[in-house]
Amino acid sequence: MRHCLALLLCSAVLAGCASAPQDPSGIWINQAAIEAAGSSGKLRESLLAYGPNLEWRLDLPAGRADSSNGFELDEGRLVAEPAKNHWHVDYYGDYRENLRLDGDQLIQDASANLPEQRFSRPAKPAAAGAPPGSSFEQALYGAYLGGTWKIRSGPGEGGLVLFHPDGSLAGLPGADRYALCLAGDCAAMSGEYDSLWLQQGAQGAPWMFTRDGGTLEIFEPINRASHDEMPEYTPGPRRWLLERE
Repeated sequence: MRHCLALLLCSAVLAGCASAPQDPSGIWINQAAIEAAGSSGKLRESLLAYGPNLEWRLDLPAGRADSSNGFELDEGRLVAEPAKNHWHVDYYGDYRENLRLDGDQLIQDASANLPEQRFSRPAKPAAAGAPPGSSFEQALYGAYLGGTWKIRSGPGEGGLVLFHPDGSLAGLPGADRYALCLAGDCAAMSGEYDSLWLQQGAQGAPWMFTRDGGTLEIFEPINRASHDEMPEYTPGPRRWLLERE
């Protein structure tokens, strides 16, 4: 009898633990957008297809939820719903997004403003204190431009180039930092084309690029807008042809 009572008690405790609501606090990134960009090579197209939100930072005890699209940060209030593992995020102006957990994924339900999106925990979150969106950015940089590239054509021909996940760059003449254009003004100026920022010290400039499998081409930008308009860039002469080793 004592053995049976012990088993019943253990079962009750385990059932209670299994039904306890989870805490979604922490960082979640849009892994689907990263995988689509890595497989297709088309960066902006993939972000538009699987975005616009690229990262969530949730803090349930503080009731805070921040989302990043790679350019802007939306700050909201995280509120638990009566249903287990469901929450909503309240923004100013009676605007709301609904979140829920599905296994190891965070689901942002479809709404009048946005489609359904799925987020995963980053394998390597950005360091504490890093700007919002950094975990997504580092995961994207590693997947999209990771590995060793060889300069097949252009300045530094024959040399090796490394695009590090933290935005540092080694081996490309005239640049020691880079940033992929994810959203915002740079995307508006480059339109349908992918672009990145290359910087040496305090000086930098936009460049256009295409990535097809293990081939990366970087082009000088041509501005088709007049001097009093927002720049409208299109690819010009190719500066570098890189191939992944």
